[in-house]
Amino acid sequence: MKQKLIAFIDTLVLYDYILFGAVSVLFILFLILAILLRHKTALSVLSVLIAFLILILGPTLGYIKMHQFLYKNEVNITKAQKLEFTDALLIEGTLKNNSKMDFLTCNIKVAAYKVSGNRIKDIIYPFKPFKKASLKLDTMIKPKQSKKFKLFLEPFHYSKEYNLSTGADCR
Repeated sequence: MKQKLIAFIDTLVLYDYILFGAVSVLFILFLILAILLRHKTALSVLSVLIAFLILILGPTLGYIKMHQFLYKNEVNITKAQKLEFTDALLIEGTLKNNSKMDFLTCNIKVAAYKVSGNRIKDIIYPFKPFKKASLKLDTMIKPKQSKKFKLFLEPFHYSKEYNLSTGADCR
């Protein structure tokens, strides 16, 4: 747990510190507002609730949305082929940098999930893929550039219909 926390802190950028500082200032301001409105109970309690919602949701949602904006990327699968002599699925694709920042490392994730004729099951299956794989690219990708990748899902024994979902987490 300590190593994960240290790794998370090492990947923070300046914008993250600004976000966490702004959330802290808003939290303190709403608490001060609650103290100033202590004679109006309903407004004071509402101010305290808003302060704690900001403290809990602000850093989490802000971090996620900010990184989606700052490190916007696009992953396209160009080829997905089940290999004949091995139980593996070869996936070829491209990763495109759609942001204004350079990507130093990218973790590309691919998941395979079942497809059925049932509409409810087709909604549920993407949440629980039967096979996952990831690939870490440590090459720099400049804005508006693309990088090709190859990835193997192995062992891959599934013979029925399936779909693939992709995503990338870049820094």
